[in-house]
Amino acid sequence: MIKIAITKGRIEKQVCQLLAKQGFDMDPIFHKDRELLIETKDGIQMIFAKSNDVLTFLEHGIVDVGFVGSDTLMESDYDDYYEMLDLEIGKCFFALCAYPEYKEKHFERRKKIASKYTKVAKEYFARQREDVEIIKLEGSVELGPVVGLSDAIVDIVETGSTLKANGLEVIDKVADVSTRMVVNKVSYKYKRDEIFKLINALKGEE
Repeated sequence: MIKIAITKGRIEKQVCQLLAKQGFDMDPIFHKDRELLIETKDGIQMIFAKSNDVLTFLEHGIVDVGFVGSDTLMESDYDDYYEMLDLEIGKCFFALCAYPEYKEKHFERRKKIASKYTKVAKEYFARQREDVEIIKLEGSVELGPVVGLSDAIVDIVETGSTLKANGLEVIDKVADVSTRMVVNKVSYKYKRDEIFKLINALKGEE
């Protein structure tokens, strides 16, 4: 049996569709109600969790494999895993966003940057060799510049419609984001065949 933790929602749906195309029995998952853990006849036990919890289950050896967005991986301090596959689904990107005048504005003080992803934001500005103040927001990060809390934001951009609706634009692309398959290092040692069967299926090689 291989144990998998998968991010609920879009990642869950897209990964399970890929596995179903390769003949895996995903019907119990497609037709689940509120179950948080399901076993299939293919010897897969799947846990449905929030993205950060996927990494927690992986870290503590509760699961062998995790499916999670690279945004979660970049923001997490946990890195003791093998990243086995970029599924190239759930694509979006991190960006520095602000009002258009941000690009030409001369700041006499430290810039204020709002973000849910404070680690990603800090690392971006460290690469730019800029000393800025990072303000953590959990909700609609676009509110930062709108209400005057921050000069700009670092956030995930998909369609850009929310930015546009609030007069903001992408100033700089920070990093690409997509769904990744990560594996517990101990599981990789003892369940290598099962793990590679899963990888080959997701790559369409089975």
